[in-house]
Amino acid sequence: MAAARVLRAGACCRRRLLSSSSSISSASSSGGRAAERGERPDSAGLGFRPPAHSHSDWIGPPDKHSNLRPIIFYVPPDESALERRLREARQEAQASNQRFWARHNRAFRQEKEEFIYSRLKAKGLELRDESGQKATLNAEEMADFYKDFLSKNFKKHLQYNRYVEGIYISSSLRFKEIRSGTFYYLRAWVFPCC
Repeated sequence: MAAARVLRAGACCRRRLLSSSSSISSASSSGGRAAERGERPDSAGLGFRPPAHSHSDWIGPPDKHSNLRPIIFYVPPDESALERRLREARQEAQASNQRFWARHNRAFRQEKEEFIYSRLKAKGLELRDESGQKATLNAEEMADFYKDFLSKNFKKHLQYNRYVEGIYISSSLRFKEIRSGTFYYLRAWVFPCC
């Protein structure tokens, strides 16, 4: 039921995969609140709580709306303020990614259905054929939709990629600060005004 296998993500971080068939909701706020109260997070809507003896991040099955795998972050009992800020930044990034891809995938599905309906209507066909099966379009017709959808959402994807790149750079700097203990030095060097 619980851990399927252990992944190594660098030398310091272990993650476990959850094998659960339950649907997953956004994994941001309830885990953070539980950690503030000194409890283990309840896996943020998964209906699963990692065992108390676990010292790893846990990765759940893909969300049905965003197709992203939520992460249940381990909160050590002696977590420093800097480690907490890093974990919270990771949780915030995860929640933001969850929202973006859920919205994007919802828009994609809706526009795809509208495109199929309009093309079938233009051909004089119904959504279902005589046998009751859903009518479909061929690959060439769907290629027109995919091209238009990507063109229409190009700026959104570009902004998202810049956002993710910024988070990656920021997180890697924070991680280096934590590992080397040079938080104040790096802060003064990167952000001289602060």
